[in-house]
Amino acid sequence: MSEASKRSVVVERTSTGQFIATNPRGGTVRFGTDGGDAFTPVELLLAAIGGCSAADVDVATGRHAEPTAFSVEVSGDKISDEQGNRMTGLRVTFHVAFPDDEEDADRARAILPRAVKASHDRLSTVSRTVELGTPVTTEIAED
Repeated sequence: MSEASKRSVVVERTSTGQFIATNPRGGTVRFGTDGGDAFTPVELLLAAIGGCSAADVDVATGRHAEPTAFSVEVSGDKISDEQGNRMTGLRVTFHVAFPDDEEDADRARAILPRAVKASHDRLSTVSRTVELGTPVTTEIAED
């Protein structure tokens, strides 16, 4: 793997059940597990799936017309069974609209189904990783 392909974040505990993830560029996301209004790790996973697909579709359709509405709903069921805790039934639903009176909007509407399919089938790094399954290695650093 090249340095150009490497991605990373650092997650730090800020208090009981509260964490902050920091990327190499200094961006941060706060999240938690204590029932407050912060995103949970599972909600961050859903947001990552939706965000990655949304970015793919926005690039493809946005070349032609600015949407009047663009949201992506991501849902699933959190279960615990003999395989442990996991999400099942993941569903990504696009809600996209374009202006009614623009020729370019017709092109964007025509491209939308292909863009959503391409994101699902090959472009979305996040959903492709989840769907194909990638081993996760854990370790304890010897600091």
